[in-house]
Amino acid sequence: MSDAEWAVVRDLLPVPGWLSGRGGRPEGYCHRQMIDAVRYLVDNGIKWRAMPADFPPWPRVYAFLARWRDTGLVTELHDRLREAVRAGEGRSAEPSAGVVDSQSVKADATVTFGSRAFDAGKKINGRKRHLLTDTLGLLLAVLVTPASVTDRDGARSLLPAAAGRFRRLTRVWADGGYTGHLTDWASQHLGLVLALVRRSEDVRGFQPLPRRWVVERSFAWFLRSRRLVRDY
Repeated sequence: MSDAEWAVVRDLLPVPGWLSGRGGRPEGYCHRQMIDAVRYLVDNGIKWRAMPADFPPWPRVYAFLARWRDTGLVTELHDRLREAVRAGEGRSAEPSAGVVDSQSVKADATVTFGSRAFDAGKKINGRKRHLLTDTLGLLLAVLVTPASVTDRDGARSLLPAAAGRFRRLTRVWADGGYTGHLTDWASQHLGLVLALVRRSEDVRGFQPLPRRWVVERSFAWFLRSRRLVRDY
């Protein structure tokens, strides 16, 4: 991170227990070093043991990430960053609308057969990311399933979790893969309007579709990080 980026992130970091007088051992390394190391790993797609010597030892970085993940601090930091971006755009911290879609990703040989499958439509053997973003393309919820799980079945698990966290969420845009019983189910059980944005059959070539292009751009942002191009 640049100094300007760190100045923003530092104020949004969760406060460790030892700093607030709640006990615990002080961190041995600066949080900026640790976060930079994790981002380097995701961006370059390296193995943990290939962590450059400029960063803290990889076991310490992994332990830091695992501890923050298991205690929910990674999610808390992400949510604070998203709220800050939305506030900078003049929007409410909590979204009222979102966009949902999925993306199948090839799985490495290290991914067990119990959590992978074949997506017949995309011809991909791996896992699938079900993604819900706000209208800026910022992540609200994510669900990872075997690639054979349909968009509708994935949304049945993804949308209730999102609706429980974001009380203002009332409308979600989706593509034709979410058509059918899901629209009635979302309205009856979650109070969500699932609006389908379909591609016109008489249009040839590429055409960005209203609302749907937002989540597609988010997938493109994902694929700029090498570790997310393939499922390891």
